Amino acid sequence: MSVDKATVAKIANLARIKMDDAALERMVPELNGILNWVEQLGEVDVTGVEPMTAVIPNHLRLRDDVVDADPKTGGGKRDAVLANAPAAEHGFFGVPKVIE
Repeated sequence: MSVDKATVAKIANLARIKMDDAALERMVPELNGILNWVEQLGEVDVTGVEPMTAVIPNHLRLRDDVVDADPKTGGGKRDAVLANAPAAEHGFFGVPKVIE
């Protein structure tokens, strides 16, 4: 696959990039080089290769999702929190209506 000056001009127009003729001529071999490199990558045999997100193994350290795990910040404090609310409705904060 290769691109010509007209294709580069169309891409520049779609991307809303203003380019003069000299810049269009310079971009043709650059884009063709990129496309050739992508074609070379497509020829690589990757059977049996696991996809990865980084070059080093990363593991997320997650804690168990336990309700009331910490007595200071755990659950079960809804009534105490809503006691400070100016308007509490059905166990939630009441807010003024903003859409009519």
